[in-house]
Amino acid sequence: MWYNTKATEILGIDYPIMQGPFGGNLSSVELVSTVSNAGGLGGYGAYTLSGSEIVEIDRRIRAATNKPYNINIWVSETDAPNGEATDEQFEHAAQLFKPYFDEAGIPLPPKPAPFKLRFENQLQVILDLRPKVFSFMFGTLPADVMEQCRRLGIVTVGAATTLDEAIALEASGVDMIIASGFEAGGHRPSFLAQAEASTTGTFVLLQLIKEKVKTPVIAAGGIANGRGVAGALILGADAVQIGTAFLACDESGALPVHRQMLFSDAAKYTTLSRAFTGRLGRGITSRVAKDLIGKEAGFLPFPLQTTFMSPLRKAALEQQKLDMVLFWGGQIAPVLKHTKAAELMQSIIADTTKIMNP
Repeated sequence: MWYNTKATEILGIDYPIMQGPFGGNLSSVELVSTVSNAGGLGGYGAYTLSGSEIVEIDRRIRAATNKPYNINIWVSETDAPNGEATDEQFEHAAQLFKPYFDEAGIPLPPKPAPFKLRFENQLQVILDLRPKVFSFMFGTLPADVMEQCRRLGIVTVGAATTLDEAIALEASGVDMIIASGFEAGGHRPSFLAQAEASTTGTFVLLQLIKEKVKTPVIAAGGIANGRGVAGALILGADAVQIGTAFLACDESGALPVHRQMLFSDAAKYTTLSRAFTGRLGRGITSRVAKDLIGKEAGFLPFPLQTTFMSPLRKAALEQQKLDMVLFWGGQIAPVLKHTKAAELMQSIIADTTKIMNP
């Protein structure tokens, strides 16, 4: 059957369907457990969480499912030297974004405090908790960490946006590689070159990686239904990772207005922008993103830009100025139909079966 792949064997799941692990409080225990209980692999994005918060989330996931699940963190957490922005950088950003803060009727925030790294603590917690799957983005892991994961029976999954990154991940010893096409919503998890150079589509990237890499590959970006899953499997994927379609489900941690936007006409238009976080990511096109194309030099480095923009986001949501808010979403959003994760899973499985086993 189509669902008997290397991925289902390695991950211990029934169907080679992974739910994208969303960061920034967009993941939820309910979504993870629903997908895992339906035979896929739920995923929780934990890069903004402290070690103790990850322990608590893991406890809640284990209480909600006895099936495998994935915890995701980021190898590279900041683009700011020593986690700080210079006064000059802050003045530039303040000048560039002041009109939007003025429009919302709120003062410019002070310069963000230096960002304190969490990765080592998060990593140690994951090694202690031993989830079935540990996925990571924005880099590779050292050989000693990979060896520890192997010894503990943790399946490692790295994300690549280019063939070079996939080759680097394979050399590091990962169990599986995500081929993240530029259609995908959220951040581009590039780590060997500027994210702007990682604009290869999912199905091209998948074929390039399959040609040069022996490690099982997971296709991600622009997949939301059985047609997308079947297409990826036919091109050699061992599994798919679906983000936007699960983000739009009631069980996700997305705000109701965010989920509504993913089902609206606005979702036909998405943009890759650094304006909201300092790292390149795809979301529904906003006025801010459009206005500031070509002015990226004035943004603060990640994640200080996120901190800086946080009061504007809050005020814009309260005032219904939605064209000043970033709503993460991929190019596939206009085909979305389901608001319940279990129904989405059932639909994907049934449609893929019809196509692959007519």
